[in-house]
Amino acid sequence: MDIAALETLVTDLITGFLPKVVGVIVLLIVSWMVAKWAGKRVTKSAEKKLDLTIARFMGSLTRYGILIMALLSCLNIFGFQTTSFAAVIGAAGLAIGLAMQGTLSNFSAGLMLLIFRPFKVNDVVSTGGVTGKVVNLSLFTTEIDTPDNRRFIVPNGSIFGSTIENVTFHETRRVEVVVGTDYPANIEQTRQVLLNAVKDLEGVHADPAPVAYLTGLGGSSIDWSVRVWTNTPDFWAVKERATQAVKNALDEAGIGIPYPQMDVHLDGALASNGQ
Repeated sequence: MDIAALETLVTDLITGFLPKVVGVIVLLIVSWMVAKWAGKRVTKSAEKKLDLTIARFMGSLTRYGILIMALLSCLNIFGFQTTSFAAVIGAAGLAIGLAMQGTLSNFSAGLMLLIFRPFKVNDVVSTGGVTGKVVNLSLFTTEIDTPDNRRFIVPNGSIFGSTIENVTFHETRRVEVVVGTDYPANIEQTRQVLLNAVKDLEGVHADPAPVAYLTGLGGSSIDWSVRVWTNTPDFWAVKERATQAVKNALDEAGIGIPYPQMDVHLDGALASNGQ
């Protein structure tokens, strides 16, 4: 190849290919910014009329849609007609599906979570080995904040394929305090002491009424379960108050809370031989 041909090739490359590369880079940067902005705008607009979970899902869908259209436009810039890829895409569909089965599974699980709505944003859930408040439900993952302020990003497939406990689904919850009392204590007296301890506590509902339930006769104690109802947001505060009230009431009534003990009996003859 002579110098003139080489110069022509370099010139054609600079004048023909380089502008396309620059154009693609600019298009991708602008598309990324537009996709991010559009996603936020769709989310804010949808929040006014729809549930927060659906609004954020629609925002995520808008963002990914814009990015996909930008990618197809980049192919057109280089002269690739996207319609000509139909046969190739169809032939490679199986391979792509197998390679991305985890991603596609997460996407379909996200759609199922949005349709069946086992939880929504700001609900406290226990699923996929994580317990915390749902911050965001996107196309592929769900973001959960734990009570100690850790952020978990859980694949939607792991959530939809496992048991989901929605802790804050109901407005009220039952608080249970388990306690054991001495065997010499009178059962009916103990029951009344336990009921009096919790019936007037702050946050405890009168209906359903508090219950002191005799659960069994343990190895060293009579076992009780004190059960009261409260509003779900007050669960932990009421549980602490009820536990403290039960302990104080039993102390004031002179009813002991035993701990596990072991009685050792020595054979008389064996004890004599030991001396």
